[in-house]
Amino acid sequence: MSDRHGPAEDDPREDDSGTVIGTVVEALPSGLYRVAIDRQRQVTAHAPGGPGRTFIRVLIGDTVRLELSPRDLTRGRIVGVVRS
Repeated sequence: MSDRHGPAEDDPREDDSGTVIGTVVEALPSGLYRVAIDRQRQVTAHAPGGPGRTFIRVLIGDTVRLELSPRDLTRGRIVGVVRS
């Protein structure tokens, strides 16, 4: 169960590095994505990129690893795609 400080320690969607696993459910304008972390929670996330940076290709249905903002738990940054 989670409290106001984030996910509980036994939350299987969070690994040791503080990232969360979710599924991309919608592509939004301006390089944003809607990612479902669990059935009740969805966050808006962006893929990292920019001049000279590695581009991550994200498609709807992909399982992604993302970091949540410490100030706003509804926003995050996609740090990688989990390939199965």
